Amino acid sequence: MWIDLRSDTVTQPTEAMRQAMAHAEVGDDVYGDDPTVNQLEKLTSDLFGKEAALFVPSGTFGNQLAIMTHTQRGDEILLGDDCHILMHEVGGAAVLSGVQTRTFPTNSGHIDIEKLKRMIRGDDIHFPATGLICMENAQSSGAVVSLEDMQSVYRHAQSKHVPVHIDGARIFNAGIALGVDVKEIAACGDSVNVCLSKGLCAPVGSMLVGTSDFIHRARKNRKLMGGGLRQAGILAAAGILALTEMVSRLGDDHKNARYLAARLEEIESCHVDCNRLAINMVFFTLPESVIGESALIESLASMKIRINGQEDGEYRFVTNYGVTVDDIDRVVTTMKNSIANCF
Repeated sequence: MWIDLRSDTVTQPTEAMRQAMAHAEVGDDVYGDDPTVNQLEKLTSDLFGKEAALFVPSGTFGNQLAIMTHTQRGDEILLGDDCHILMHEVGGAAVLSGVQTRTFPTNSGHIDIEKLKRMIRGDDIHFPATGLICMENAQSSGAVVSLEDMQSVYRHAQSKHVPVHIDGARIFNAGIALGVDVKEIAACGDSVNVCLSKGLCAPVGSMLVGTSDFIHRARKNRKLMGGGLRQAGILAAAGILALTEMVSRLGDDHKNARYLAARLEEIESCHVDCNRLAINMVFFTLPESVIGESALIESLASMKIRINGQEDGEYRFVTNYGVTVDDIDRVVTTMKNSIANCF
């Protein structure tokens, strides 16, 4: 069996999900008559305290659909300087919605509220309109944003009549880390994107939630973007179990990430960023003088352990469903042996 630490997107659907998918009642979702999709959308909107929800193919799709639905071409959107929308969505905001991005600093999950306030554009012929503010929680950097910061951003955005979108791909992880119900996080935005296919183990799909009017407009834009699926209830069946059966186990991934961080620090010259251990991610550096990137990847792969290479000089290991404490011990032992064999 492989141990896969590349991401929590690698999780496999549970046996219960496979059975539910095989026996799902389906219809044509573009016509709105797939009962399993409708059930999933109702479940999600209730969980997040929003009026309506929409099933979409992926987290990137959900974020880009929200941007398209909230904004006009030529608008400017404000977002964190290391967020997923900016760093890992292929410039989609520019290509799909014709908006420009402007970043505000985030530091281990903290948002500089005063700086953000100054970035909202005034009424000037030279300026683009501030069409949207995007927050991410939990952040793909491994940090979480405090509820107080999110509430402050949302209050100010409302006072300026600027909508707020929350990239909540890992919002359940954020809720666990903060000790709050996800409804409290979702209340800090006009729309929220929620991934079903990361730590929750569904094979495909995300949910976009918001007001009934917003989701009505988003449904048409989903069709425009090619995301109008037909008998999607087969996928939605797994999503229902993701939300009802898999949320409660996410804390295990957080606990395992902290254990992994402690074990990695046993390796000489390995430095773990302990400021970003809020969820199920461990970021660390390991100098090339100790072991080269390609050598580490290849040696781990030879022992059936998958990792990604470095990004901006850091490795990221992500604990997920199926990764046990014994697996973590095996990973660290293999790393130690690989380093020893380099000398």
